[in-house]
Amino acid sequence: MTETDVMRAIEKKLLWLACWMIHNANHLRAKDEIKVGGHQASSASMVTIMTALYFSALRPQDRVAVKPHASPVFHAMQYLMGNQSRENLENFRGYGGAQSYPSRTKDVDDVDFSTGSVGLGVAITAFASMVQDYLKARDWTAPRDDGRMIALVGDAELDEGNIYECLQEGWKHGLRNTWWIIDYNRQSLDGVVHEGLYTRITDIFRAFGWDVQMLKYGVLQRAAFDRPGGARLRAWIDACPNAVYSALTFQGGAAWRTRLMNDLGDQGDITRLIDSYSDADLAELMENLGGHCMETLAEAFAAVDHDRPVAFIAYTVKGWGTPLAGHKDNHAGLMTQAQMTEFRDTMGIRAGHEWDHFEGLDVPEKDLKTFLAKVPFFAKGPRRFRAERVAVPDLDPPGDATLSTQAAFGKLLDAMAKGDSELADRIVTTSPDVTVSTNLGPWVNRRGLFAREDIPDTFRDERVPSTQKWRFSPEGQHLELGIAEMNLFLLLGAAGLSHGLFAERLIPIGTLYDPFVSRGLDALNYACYQDARFLLIGTPSGVSLASEGGAHQSIASPLIGMSQDGLAAFEPAFADELAAIMHWSFDYLQRDGEGDPDERTWLRDETGGSVYLRLSTRPVEQPGLGMTEARRQGIIDGAYWLRAPGPNCEAVIVYQGTVATEAIAAAGRVGPDRRDIGVLAVTSADRLNAGWHSAQRQRAKGNKAAVSHIESLLAPVPREATLVTVIDGHPATLSWIGGVKGHPTLSLGVEHFGQTGTVADLYHHFGIDADAIVAALHRLSCGRPIRLAHS
Repeated sequence: MTETDVMRAIEKKLLWLACWMIHNANHLRAKDEIKVGGHQASSASMVTIMTALYFSALRPQDRVAVKPHASPVFHAMQYLMGNQSRENLENFRGYGGAQSYPSRTKDVDDVDFSTGSVGLGVAITAFASMVQDYLKARDWTAPRDDGRMIALVGDAELDEGNIYECLQEGWKHGLRNTWWIIDYNRQSLDGVVHEGLYTRITDIFRAFGWDVQMLKYGVLQRAAFDRPGGARLRAWIDACPNAVYSALTFQGGAAWRTRLMNDLGDQGDITRLIDSYSDADLAELMENLGGHCMETLAEAFAAVDHDRPVAFIAYTVKGWGTPLAGHKDNHAGLMTQAQMTEFRDTMGIRAGHEWDHFEGLDVPEKDLKTFLAKVPFFAKGPRRFRAERVAVPDLDPPGDATLSTQAAFGKLLDAMAKGDSELADRIVTTSPDVTVSTNLGPWVNRRGLFAREDIPDTFRDERVPSTQKWRFSPEGQHLELGIAEMNLFLLLGAAGLSHGLFAERLIPIGTLYDPFVSRGLDALNYACYQDARFLLIGTPSGVSLASEGGAHQSIASPLIGMSQDGLAAFEPAFADELAAIMHWSFDYLQRDGEGDPDERTWLRDETGGSVYLRLSTRPVEQPGLGMTEARRQGIIDGAYWLRAPGPNCEAVIVYQGTVATEAIAAAGRVGPDRRDIGVLAVTSADRLNAGWHSAQRQRAKGNKAAVSHIESLLAPVPREATLVTVIDGHPATLSWIGGVKGHPTLSLGVEHFGQTGTVADLYHHFGIDADAIVAALHRLSCGRPIRLAHS
């Protein structure tokens, strides 16, 4: 019994389990109209590749992003190895069962990278390799062998633009130890891919320095090519259109014979070659593409003797080994009950034994168990690591009387760079070509840029004066990126998983222009879905960036911060608020506790997560309030009273962010005409809103004592009092606050693209200046007329 025989038995078992899992899911939930046909065909095309990879080529330090529709094969493989339960497989796509697409946070079976949003699972492997190189250069990293970061890629995924952005970034950074194995089945969801795509793929990969391995022919085909007439057969295969090859695969051996004889018959050697095969053997020969040949795959993987990135283009047939093989509609196709019964019989599976580990296999169970126990990749068990939390030192705010939050961020980070704390050593910063303009420059000057080899600062060496002292070295702590925001979030995602992937804690900080958060939103969501941990700085923000015009003035980003799961969003107005938030954030990024809500806020803070800070370039006068423990806690919880309402309060001004100046000015002007006015400083509409909804859910479950932070803050405000909310962003960010206690509310904000001008011009145009706040209170509240003009 050879190793190849054993691996073919495993391949057969994985194909059966994957198809049965999908059939079972659809059969059990037929009334729900759940259809998972694409998994059946796509899983089948990947089964040989995954068998050869996991049971021959991989080592424990390797990491894999599995093609989304190959999830049943992945789950079946983990089930075979004892890392997944039968209950979860029987409940595939059901509540609490094995996930439709491999999920790092929802599945139990050692998923390295979540996939599902096509293309992102591919690209993150390259950034994980960069993070691995970064860690290897640190003196606090335990010595270990380099792992290969591997993506199993659908050929249709190569339509995704983020893949090509990633290729360019990888080339800049000297990408290593990255394999992309492309399932080249030439079928996408809607049809067959364009002819000659592989030539474009190879040209692009080679242009960026990748080793391209074309796995087109299996051992049966190569043996046939060596026989008389074989060269003609190979030429026919190479010239055959994708659609024709797929259609003939579906039709089977007789159709292959008819087409080959029509095209090549009556020509001596080639005719005798075709006639030497039965219909069944001819079909097997023509389907023996490189991606379905165990020997071809194992040899190709084992032959790589360098650390350059490798693209394997593995020719396959979508639906291989099933009745759906090759059909254009097989992405949505499912085997009928009759087809499944016939398939089960062909596989040698007895009814009632569908889930048995070794049912239907020719290899003795003892031999299989012995082999599985020695598979290197699984030998050390699950590879989800943990890393110790790093202590967070005190973070004192800058003492400037007037300062923007963006400048304060730069000063706070620079102060950390001057120190020698472990936290500062664990910080890695990155930015998409806006390092200086987002105030990361001082940090980079002190801590340097990262590269695996020293690259001198030419301007400094040539004695050209520059404020930037930028030298690349293995000790650097800034990863320079090009302008693609998708790459930023993919790198933050990879670095933010460092503790779980590589057992080393990193504190990633990424900065970008706030309006361009939307450019990389898919990758941001993807990073949060994996529970990656990072600090995101969006700056400058809003129409406060007055001179730059509408394309650079963010509107929706506060709502993105509120709606994005796994991301706590803040928008401080003052430097001391920012310092308190950053101090808390560095600890929050490292938390990994239970999800029980904190009864003070009803937020699940112990679970931790990532943090998004929306900052501004607009300098504002600092309030000099002093940092009491109550104020600090309010800043973290989402809001505090900048001016507490009196017992006869008639109006409250609620603000978030840099428009604090306008709110404070308006409160001063309204004071003589409205009693006991309050000013509520909101630092996080996200956390306030989340706590409010959480408390409501608790009350619905019977906990009448559940009260959120915003409810506690508004409790002393009379029901008839008027609320005016204001933000340099979409007004819906704060408009919900009126519904907490039923106060009459008018919400001011920005709903349309801005333009160039002064801050005063734009604040007046959009109605978020002090005059607009005063006018809103005048219209909405009862009492004597408010003096609208400046006194």
